[in-house]
Amino acid sequence: MSHNGNSREMRLPGSVAEVMASPPGPRVGAFFDLDGTLVAGFTAVILTRERFRSRDMGIGELIGMISAGLNHQLGRLEFEELINKASSALVGRPLSDVQAIGERLFVQKIAERIYPEMRELVQAHIDRGHTVVLSSSALTIQVEPVARFLGIQNTLTNRFEVDDNETLTGKILKPILWGPGKANAVQKFAAENDIDLKDSYFYADGDEDVALMYLVGNPRPTNPEGKMAAVARRRGWPILEFSSRGGGGIMGQVRTLLGISTLVPAASGAIGWGLMTLSRRRGVNFFTTTFPQLLLAANGVRVNVLGRENLTKKRPAIFIFNHRNNFDGVITASLLKDNWTGVGKKELENDPVVGTLGKLVDTIFIDRDDPKAAVESLRHAEDLIENGLSVMIAPEGTRHDTRTVGPFKKGPFRMTMAAEVPILPIAILNAAVTAPRDSQTFNPGTVAAVVYPPLSVEGWTHDNLVDRIAEVRQLYLDTLKNWPYDEVPVPDLYRRAAQKAPDGKPPVKKAAAKKAAPKKAAAKKTAADKTAAKKAAPEKAEANTPTNKAGDE
Repeated sequence: MSHNGNSREMRLPGSVAEVMASPPGPRVGAFFDLDGTLVAGFTAVILTRERFRSRDMGIGELIGMISAGLNHQLGRLEFEELINKASSALVGRPLSDVQAIGERLFVQKIAERIYPEMRELVQAHIDRGHTVVLSSSALTIQVEPVARFLGIQNTLTNRFEVDDNETLTGKILKPILWGPGKANAVQKFAAENDIDLKDSYFYADGDEDVALMYLVGNPRPTNPEGKMAAVARRRGWPILEFSSRGGGGIMGQVRTLLGISTLVPAASGAIGWGLMTLSRRRGVNFFTTTFPQLLLAANGVRVNVLGRENLTKKRPAIFIFNHRNNFDGVITASLLKDNWTGVGKKELENDPVVGTLGKLVDTIFIDRDDPKAAVESLRHAEDLIENGLSVMIAPEGTRHDTRTVGPFKKGPFRMTMAAEVPILPIAILNAAVTAPRDSQTFNPGTVAAVVYPPLSVEGWTHDNLVDRIAEVRQLYLDTLKNWPYDEVPVPDLYRRAAQKAPDGKPPVKKAAAKKAAPKKAAAKKTAADKTAAKKAAPEKAEANTPTNKAGDE
């Protein structure tokens, strides 16, 4: 499933658009399996492996669990026996301790394995007011952290039996949810909550859930194998397959290294073109245009852009983007192409790859712990803007979860006011498809981006800056909530900006610049002053080159 600019295609079964066009209200149920459906892989395997690594499990128990799992796969051991065997190993443990293990593993191992495509589908069902249920044969310690993270209020899952002291007895409460037991639990839940199954959805991958697919009007086999895949093909059920969390491990690392290795031909081409044209700027532009494109292509990442024409309407500008992972800077860079520079945190300056490359192309590194140094860095950015370069920066200052927009820092907007250039917002919907928040490897996938027109900051002052920033942040929140597929919307803040400049002439913003950054404004009072400033720092004007950043912005 991928987002694109064709709203008709987006209404295909299994898409967010299909869900958003479905009947609203709680009578429509949306049932989601866990392992292989919401999460890549098996949470039980992760739980077992991490318990062994943390010495919470001995070698004997590990061998026993592996043997039991193999026997279950071979049909020699019923699921009920398997899950009771796993529970018996925890007899005498406080329930709270076991729950804490589940929470820790979710944060450390499971969260990054959630399919972002499925997360979008879950949210779409929630937005339609459907009754969303995580129905799984896994245990509560595996299921409940995922449900809370996704905002799912209802769970149907296997539960530990506990005594009066909330201590595990080593047994599982009956009836055990597996195959027919799980189907019965879903039917009972639907009857008790007035859910119409013929209008409902079920997302699952395993053979044991085939019976449930027959119960709902909208079966959605997700990453199916074996019997589930065969039945789905025979019945004509739409099959959903996702690879965004399948690219980890060795293959993901190989793809990412392959993409990074394109730095060599891109740099070689840049040097050659710079020497041929006798222009450092043209050489750098060759690199910043070529390398992000090669890096994305090598990793199978495509970017569908709405509003691409806005990228070149007004330059220089301050390009801002919502920060999701280590690679959304690359995605943004692939759109900007030439005549831009990036802003990154000071810590990256010492990175052997990002830091070295950044220094060669004049990345603006900001020390967030030193206000004075940060101000000087922003002044350097203004100098580069004055010489025709745009600046790419993430106003959140750090990476945030896929469905949230963090607080915006004032720095990028003060820079905009002082430099007297517009803001150009770029909203990225699903960068998480390419990588989780802290991942160092790419996954193949399609990312959607909306490029808004240049936004004038005429009338922005120190006094109203907080309100203006809040409006820009709200633009991102509104865009992510109601993603446009056909055309770029015209938000209210653009209408107000247009009213302030009805003749279409570039607005005069010196007054705002003075209030936002008085020192810089004072330095710009006359052309003579500008000339003097340039002569005082000739090397800056000579070395004003952009950068591509694959790390934090």
